[in-house]
Amino acid sequence: MLRHLLFCILATALLTGCTSPPVKKKVDGEGFSSGQMLQNDANRAANLAMRDNLGSLSLLLDKLYKRNPGQWKKTGATSREQAHQRVMDAIRNQQPLPGLDGRKSVDVLPLAFAPEFQGDRAGTLIYGIGSMLFELYGGTDTQHLLSGLNAQMTANAAWNIEVAAWLLASRTDSNGQPLLLSNEISSSGRNLSFEREFGRMIGRLELLAQMTHESLRRSGINYVQGILAAPILGLVQFIPLDQAAAAVQ
Repeated sequence: MLRHLLFCILATALLTGCTSPPVKKKVDGEGFSSGQMLQNDANRAANLAMRDNLGSLSLLLDKLYKRNPGQWKKTGATSREQAHQRVMDAIRNQQPLPGLDGRKSVDVLPLAFAPEFQGDRAGTLIYGIGSMLFELYGGTDTQHLLSGLNAQMTANAAWNIEVAAWLLASRTDSNGQPLLLSNEISSSGRNLSFEREFGRMIGRLELLAQMTHESLRRSGINYVQGILAAPILGLVQFIPLDQAAAAVQ
């Protein structure tokens, strides 16, 4: 009798587990702020992408310092966390990173993989990408109506990150050892977290490049759609023959 009761309880638990809804992935948006009144949809997409890309850089730097502790120790920081904070603060505040002679953005990226470089390769790599993103955004992390991304520059930034990810995975020293340990494929398992995080950054920028490229065409399409929809919605209006003259009146 007791065995039968335990079997029923176990069966009920298993059925309940099978029929329970799957865990939902969190959608991490942002609450409303007054600054959003000066941002269109493209601006909001760009701003969210910047937020998430900076988050990816922070995560990648943390992973690189954990796998390559000798790198953060070159900075003179007293802890890995302090070294990490210094790099991210330099990115966000657009300040020079010590040891790079004031260089940043694309000028810094090759240095992270130069055989003769004796500095912090991990921090240099992440700082180079981060300062490149701020250069792309015009020295800010927030886009507004009067600003906007350049489609070609955005695509170029995505390409640069792709190249950096490839160099990280392939560049070795004179002894054939990786300059920086990142992804791991061994008999004990596969760790491709670096590749995935870089892929997320590349995907965000490539989508922004496409959106930016289409922005002017979409503006024209939206204007025409508004005209076509006006009779249906009862918003009949005439279009001025001279738009410039009408704007002056």
